[in-house]
Formats: sequence, C-alpha cells, structure tokens
Amino acid sequence: MHTCRHRERHSGLRPAPDAAGPPDLLPDGPMLSGRLARGGLAGWQLRRVAEHVDTCLHGPIFTSTLAEVAQLSTGHFCRAFKTSTGETPHAYVIRQRIRRAQLLMRETRDTLSQIACACGLSDQAHLTRLFRRLLGTTPNSWRRTWQQAD
Repeated sequence: MHTCRHRERHSGLRPAPDAAGPPDLLPDGPMLSGRLARGGLAGWQLRRVAEHVDTCLHGPIFTSTLAEVAQLSTGHFCRAFKTSTGETPHAYVIRQRIRRAQLLMRETRDTLSQIACACGLSDQAHLTRLFRRLLGTTPNSWRRTWQQAD
C-alpha cells in the first residue's frame, strides 16, 4: 500500500486555470461527466468509487480499496480509471480532498489545521502545499478572498 507523501510530487496534479473575480471551487471533475470511455470503468463502478471517496475523505484511501469497490484488480482499476476520468485515482482523491477543504473554509470558521485533518491530510502544511499546487494560492488567501466577496 502506498502513502500519499512519496507520490505527491508525481501524482499528475494540475493547477486550475486562472480566473478573474472571486476564487471558485475546484470542479467536481471529469469523474461523473456522463461519458463512458472504451476500456474504462462502467457507470456503476464510477459512482461507487466516487461515493466511497466522498465518505472516506477524512482518512486514508488506498488504490487497492478503490479497486475492491470497483471489483477489479488494482492494475486494471488504475488503467480503467485513468481512461474514464483522464486522471489517476490518487490525483482524483487529492482533488476531492482540496475541494472538501474549500467547502469547509467557506461554510465553517474552523482553523486550517482542523480542516486539513477533516480532509484526511496530515497537517496544515500538507493542505497548503497541495492547495497551492492545484489553485496557485494559499488556503488562507483563498479564504480571505471568499470572505471579501460575500
């Protein structure tokens, strides 16, 4: 089983495009776009994986567990997932963690450290590093911009 720490650097995460105005949430992603790719996962598999990720974001999520949810071997699952979504399972999970952090920053007054833990990240520095990689800004700066926009 792999941990997040040694895979972050090469996970295929791409920053969100720059946008004018208040910062937006990361998109939910290509996961549920309704288009099934040949050689990819079936609709029921995508839905079950997305539901599992959503309910387990607070803790570790292993690719092998996601493969079990989709009833596939780990290798076959990883290939089919990338064919279906255009991103690796790890990149999808990280994006969902950051998206959940954005929602919590908007809807609660919890500290960034509390939010990081609630999203299954090791600490505030981990949240900040991934957030900056995906959105090009820090969580604190993003949160202040949202508060000013309201």
